[in-house]
Amino acid sequence: MTTTIVTIAIVLALAVAGVLGFAASKPDRFEIRRAASVNAPPEKIFPLINDLHAQASWSPFEKDPNMKRMHSGALQGKGAVYEWDGNREVGAGRISIKDSTPSRIMLDLEMTRPFAARNEVEFTLVPNGGNTTIVTWAMRGPQPFLGKVINLFIDCEKMVGKQFEQGLANLKAIAEGTRQAQLQ
Repeated sequence: MTTTIVTIAIVLALAVAGVLGFAASKPDRFEIRRAASVNAPPEKIFPLINDLHAQASWSPFEKDPNMKRMHSGALQGKGAVYEWDGNREVGAGRISIKDSTPSRIMLDLEMTRPFAARNEVEFTLVPNGGNTTIVTWAMRGPQPFLGKVINLFIDCEKMVGKQFEQGLANLKAIAEGTRQAQLQ
């Protein structure tokens, strides 16, 4: 009986060591990127991203009606800040626009809950002939060891990617005039 328990313990220890070793081999940084073709010129889409108040009308992360929201800094563009504190689904954090041009908006994202993280968010708007724009939403940042382990069991790229796809679809609908913007 004790030999069986020892054997099981050794097998479990080897399995855990294998999982941890495999996780350690994963990249130290991550990037999630999605793009959508929007039938609107960049100058119509840009204000919907560059104004953090307007982002509330299309963001897939505005899921908690009781979320506490606070805007500060510039009204839009570089220096604009949005802080939130919501339920378990949306967590808490802060996003600020660190650079803004008509073709690219760079943001700093600081999550405090459900876990601490600091990532860079980038939106690019590339004219694609006629009245069409390719809008790309990307997020990148460090991948700590715990994140590497979690990613072995939960496909965070796919999960967050779906949220980006939903947000881009919402943005597309507003920019194309098929959905009305509803600011928070």
